[in-house]
Amino acid sequence: MRSAGFLTDRQRRFAWVGFLLAAFQAPVAAKVIDDASWLFAVVVAMVVATVILADDAQRRRPTPTE
Repeated sequence: MRSAGFLTDRQRRFAWVGFLLAAFQAPVAAKVIDDASWLFAVVVAMVVATVILADDAQRRRPTPTE
């Protein structure tokens, strides 16, 4: 049996939606806006991706057997 991650299934789904929205918004904003404020969307997408990867790593860890 595998251990559960620190995100629930619903939180994990919202994290994926947030990642996809931020990843899609960054290049669109780069085309539309003249300044570099679109970089914030890139940073947010990277942070959310890091959380998803950390949750994946915790889910793949085997549960300790006694």
